[in-house]
Amino acid sequence: MRTTSNHQSRKSQKEPPESKLEREKNPIKRLLIVLGPGLVTGASDDDPSGIGTYTQAGASFGFATLWMAPATLPMMAAVQFICAKIGMVSGMGLAAVLRKHYARWVVYGSVSLLVIANTINAGTDIGAIAAAINLLLPIPALALVVPIAVVIVTVQILCSYTVISRIFKWLTLTLFAYIAAAFLARPHWREVLLATVIPTIRFDHQYLMTMVAILGTTISPYLFFWQASQEVEEELSMGRETLEQREGATDRELKIAEIDVDAGMFFASVVFYFVILASAATLHAAGKTNIQTATEAAEALKPLSSGLASILFALGLIGSGFLAVPVLTGSCAYAVGEAFGWKCGLDEKLHTAPRFYALIIGSTLVGMLINFLKVEPVTALFWTAVINGVLAPPLLILIMLVSNNRKVMGDRVNGKLTNFIGWTTAVLMSAAALGMFVTWGK
Repeated sequence: MRTTSNHQSRKSQKEPPESKLEREKNPIKRLLIVLGPGLVTGASDDDPSGIGTYTQAGASFGFATLWMAPATLPMMAAVQFICAKIGMVSGMGLAAVLRKHYARWVVYGSVSLLVIANTINAGTDIGAIAAAINLLLPIPALALVVPIAVVIVTVQILCSYTVISRIFKWLTLTLFAYIAAAFLARPHWREVLLATVIPTIRFDHQYLMTMVAILGTTISPYLFFWQASQEVEEELSMGRETLEQREGATDRELKIAEIDVDAGMFFASVVFYFVILASAATLHAAGKTNIQTATEAAEALKPLSSGLASILFALGLIGSGFLAVPVLTGSCAYAVGEAFGWKCGLDEKLHTAPRFYALIIGSTLVGMLINFLKVEPVTALFWTAVINGVLAPPLLILIMLVSNNRKVMGDRVNGKLTNFIGWTTAVLMSAAALGMFVTWGK
């Protein structure tokens, strides 16, 4: 069992969820107590890159990729729970664990992959926010890129991520409009059901690349580092200031984290499924198989709201983007900061963690500049997912090694089922990426 310190270095300390659960009898309130970092991670998983990728998949291949939503759900849940468990048991973020227990080349190599993927992803998400605002206001998207980046960085510096997530995660609920749009489009439900339960496997380059993109945007490198770091932040908010206080985890704490992660990944998977379904039933059915702009992507919501489709799509993209970009740049800063032993944390002030915030600013700035390459928004989002799909497998293999290392995890190493799902995920993502490269140009 853990011990808690009487010393309170923070102005207020968050009560551990297991203590609240003991007092709360209302089942709905008990569920809300359990939900935390896992739910936020799940919400940020449906970022603009994800929405763009799922829209493109539905438009290009119809219902053929629907099966990937239920198939990837256990993979998403297992991988994120492993990352959460690493943070809870070790008391450190993933990069800090690598720094303590592994060779420097492993640390710097893994963090470098993350920085590349996150910076590109953050940049394309900023561009997507700009394109979404352009759907609502007659302001050129490119003119909005710099103000959006400044606003995001300013909010990260002046506010805690908790404030950011509370504001914008509600906007992501507009993405559930895809559920209504899918039903109103009246697809052939027998065809939908068959596509959901019977995998469509093709070995042409475009289909394999779409598979890599879907895997890359659902099982993304930034989520690995973010989940572990946020579990540490949760414990710090409870007053567990020292590593000794944070090390280890009770069965109940791990169970709460598992429920939290499962809820977040289920939320992400439902949105994933219905974005593909709505896009397939509208765009693909109308022969629009190559989506380039946000306006074209918004047409997937036309059965629900006709002229309001662009507004709904824009609000969802803005909300998911503003939620995801701080996660992307924040996880990047956590990883680099932990790798070098710097003070990190979104609850820290600028003067107490200057290098941490400098990393956030730098990552946002470089990402912002990507938008001036003048690539179409949906195309950029799709290629970002492809890059994530290529970079994720080596990081996933490393995470599996860490989570089975008794020097790090003690007796909390992975069980047989978790290991099976985790290693299967790593193998499948590696095979999809390899297949994409082998079929390139064919």
